[in-house]
Formats: sequence, structure tokens, C-alpha cells
Amino acid sequence: MSPVVVASPDRFARLGGNQYITSSSMGAWDDFLLHEMLPAIEQGLLSWRLGRHRAEDHGTCCSDAWRSVLGRSLVTGGAGYFGEVIVGKLLDRGEDVVVFDLNVSPLAHPRLTQVRGDVRDLDVLRAAVQGVTAVYHNVAQVPLAKDKALFWSVNRDGTRNVLQAALEARAERLVYTSSSAVFGVPKSNPVTEATEPTPMEDYGRAKYAAELLCHEFEQGGLPVAIVRPRTILGHGRLGIFQILFEWIYRGLNVPVLGRGDNIYQFVHASDLADACILARDAPKGGTYNIGASGFGTMRETLEDVIRHAGTCSSVRSVPRRLAEFGMRVTNAVGLSPLAAYHVLMYGESLYFDIAKARAELTYAPKFTQHDMFAEGYDWYVAHRDDILSGRLSGSKHQSALKQGILRLIPYLI
Repeated sequence: MSPVVVASPDRFARLGGNQYITSSSMGAWDDFLLHEMLPAIEQGLLSWRLGRHRAEDHGTCCSDAWRSVLGRSLVTGGAGYFGEVIVGKLLDRGEDVVVFDLNVSPLAHPRLTQVRGDVRDLDVLRAAVQGVTAVYHNVAQVPLAKDKALFWSVNRDGTRNVLQAALEARAERLVYTSSSAVFGVPKSNPVTEATEPTPMEDYGRAKYAAELLCHEFEQGGLPVAIVRPRTILGHGRLGIFQILFEWIYRGLNVPVLGRGDNIYQFVHASDLADACILARDAPKGGTYNIGASGFGTMRETLEDVIRHAGTCSSVRSVPRRLAEFGMRVTNAVGLSPLAAYHVLMYGESLYFDIAKARAELTYAPKFTQHDMFAEGYDWYVAHRDDILSGRLSGSKHQSALKQGILRLIPYLI
């Protein structure tokens, strides 16, 4: 496992290798050397080293001359499901990476440092971001948390702290991973970057509030890119998908609301991570909607994964209004793991036009909806025993869920 620093209110700084010292005991000159001179010297040496080799030796991300100068990136939420994907890609392209998370990532690498801390603690963030050239901000209380207070204190107020720390550290860019929840139920599809956000529950409202903060800090001098993903999938992604995969594995029926003809787009975690890195490397910031290029209706998607699994499950229609009423009631009284956003969107269409990301970021998704569901299901089956026993768990998106009253649904349809 990579070295872990348990952050405290005292500022700490990296001095070579994996050694840390607190700055509270340093004089002004020592502080200047540590936080200004050493990072500059280190960056210069890294640039010289990379300049000795051809760009193609460092992967596709280094194909342009301005991309060949790599620095140190901080990834908030780097121990979570999606954060680990970004961290892996950054390490692969030669960067030093700092993971900032309440949890410890199982990843181990000589260029990886882990800092345990809370984004609601500005002093800890200020210390962790020293010497960082880019920040990827992924920490969020997800809808499954169902904690409205945390949605605001973490997703909005925590984002303000990350922005402030990055601004003070003069980071070259901050990439904020937002959410398609900022659009609620859109009036029309496809959704573009020009579509006005209309969040309809607290998670989406808090994520949009964080976007507005990003724009404020951008006007204050911090280069920012906002990436809005559709629902994320990929191997290891569990949460609500664990329930779906378990039902299909056991040959149980799967519901859709009404005919299930609502069009619903997903995005593979690897494609999303590529988009975030492209947004960091782009000549200018912007807001980008990110999703898969191949997708279909909810019924088509579920029937496709059932065919792939080869089980006797089938997709069954249920009356939409009755089902939505039942989901709202069971969610309100705590009998269902579904969050307000899931209740809101399961029967709705939501898909992005990704033309802007294609044109400005050269974003090119590699995974179709079939690919990501097939990969996710196969991974679940291969690790099912460890997942259900609790031996394999992590964040809410990396763990099995208690089905609650949902366990009865397959037998009623």
C-alpha cells in the first residue's frame, strides 16, 4: 500500500520521497523554499527528463508537445470507485498523484501518496494541495446516502473549500466532476451544454450549486473545467447495479415503468476518466456533457444484459404511476434503498449530445452501453461470493446494498 498521511489541522508538505513535515515550525524563508522553490525545481527536472524522450513513449495523452510536461495531480475521492479509475490513468501516464479521501485506496505505487482528510476542512486541503498542478474534484455524497445535510455540506461547501485551496496553490486547472442530476427531468432530449439546469431534488441542487461556485472561482482566476457524466458503469461498479445483476443472476424478473421506452444513456468509468484528463489538458476550460455514443431504451438495455447473462430473467412492465407512488412511499419510510433521484428518473428519458466534448476535447468514447453492462455483469458474477459476504466492499458504489422491500418486487411482477 502507498504511504498514507493522516491529515491534521497542522499544515504538512512533501519533501522528496514520502517524508512529511509540518510548516508550523518553519520560518518564512524555509516556508518559501519548501512551497515555492522546491516544487518549481522538481517540475523543471521532470520537464527536462520527459523532453529527452519522444512523446509517444509516454502514451496517447502525451501526443502533443504541450501535454508532455507532466506534474502532480490531487484527486479528491481518489479511493472511491471512479476516483481510482482516474488515479490509475494518471499514474500510467507518468504523473505523481495525491489521493485525498476519508478512506484509503488499495492502490499501491511509488508515485502515489494518500492523504486521509475531509473536504470540509479547508486547512487540511490547503496543506494537501501544495505543489499540485492539477486538481480532480470527485468527492461527493451520492444519492444513495439520502442525507440532505451532507449533500450541501460536502457537495457544495466542500467544493468551495477545494476551489479555494486550489486557487491559493495556483493550480493550473481544477476539473470538477458534476452530475447529470443538475438537469432533473429535462423538457427535451438530447441535453446539450446550452440546456438550462433544472435540478429537482437535493442531490442535484447541491451539485448545481457547486457548479455555480466553479464559475465564481473561475472569474477569480482559477482555471476550471466542469464535466457532467451520465450514470457511471464499468467493472466493479455496484450500488443499485448490484441489485439488478443479482436479480438477473438468479433468473428473477426485472421491472420497467410502463413500456420501458424511455431512452437512458450511461457512461463507462474509463471513458469518463479520459474526458476528465482531456479537460485538464485542454487549452481552455469549459463545461462538457459526457456519455456513451451507443445507447437505447431502458427495456432494450435490460433485455440486452439478460441475453448476455443467459438466465431466465425477463423484463416486465409495471404501471408507471402506481410504481412511482410506491417508490416514493417506501423511500420516505426507509424501506427501500432507492434515493429520490432514482425514483425521479427510472421512467424518464435523459441522454446527452456529446458533440461539444468530441469537438473541443477530442473525446471519443470506447464503450457502448452493451459493452459496459456486459463487463459489469461479468465482473459481478466473478466476485459475487466476496461481494455478498462483505469481503469485497468500499464506498456505496463499491458495495452490495440491502434490498429492503425491493427483494419482493421480482415475485410480484
